[in-house]
Amino acid sequence: MRSLSTRQRAFATIGVMLALFLASLDQSIVSPALPRIAADLHGISLYAWVATSYLVASAVFVPIAGKLGDMFGRKPFILAGIVGFVSGSALCGLSQNMGELIAFRGFQGIFGGLLMASAFTVLADIYTVEQRTRMQGLFGGVFGLSTMIGPTLGGNIVDHWGWRWIFYVNVPVGVVAVLVTLAALPYVRSSANWRDIDFLGVITLAGGLVPVLLGLSITTSHAWTSAPVLLLLIGGGIVLGLFVIIETRYARNPVVPFGLFRSNQFSVMVGVAFFSGIGMFG
Repeated sequence: MRSLSTRQRAFATIGVMLALFLASLDQSIVSPALPRIAADLHGISLYAWVATSYLVASAVFVPIAGKLGDMFGRKPFILAGIVGFVSGSALCGLSQNMGELIAFRGFQGIFGGLLMASAFTVLADIYTVEQRTRMQGLFGGVFGLSTMIGPTLGGNIVDHWGWRWIFYVNVPVGVVAVLVTLAALPYVRSSANWRDIDFLGVITLAGGLVPVLLGLSITTSHAWTSAPVLLLLIGGGIVLGLFVIIETRYARNPVVPFGLFRSNQFSVMVGVAFFSGIGMFG
């Protein structure tokens, strides 16, 4: 942990909380606007893919970004996440059709994954073990607050300013978050280099998660036993099986250290997070 003054720690925390607020608010503020967006862009049939593209990209990049942050320091990834997220948000506001919006939301989801992975883990760089639990609760409160105010705020923005502004409002928040994070958050250097990256693990993780998530997503329009769903789920499952083999037998610096699951505390926490995610996003 880096030694910081009370003022530096406070500003660093504010910067990270702004980044977390930016990512979490975006997920809830867009939802009430989707019917209006789909109608305006004449893409009702592609309605669900606006959310799916973001969530799939975000889910894939969360574990990858978390591992890279552990190896190379979290500050560069938080800054890259904020800049990329705000850029993607601005592009979404400029979309002229549903295809562009879906693509830009997927792009934005990549950087949303960077932010979500780094916002909580960066606490280890600025707080002691005893302080981290309290701060995680505070950060969780930020996530909960954004979830509560997002739909109301999104509905009001759409009614008074137009749906494009639900994406543009991220820009000033992102600029403030970048400036505060750049100035206050310490950069914890590491001796790792690019050769230490588990490239095969990254490729198989992404190659397995994407088809599985897409297969689950299209069950709204396809039967569970249909060929597209089965091919995506089975193909993705096979690749994820290869991922587990690579991580447990061959990777020197695995993306997912499966040895952590030997800890009952870790396994229970992951299980709770899994079912909480199902409840929230479902």
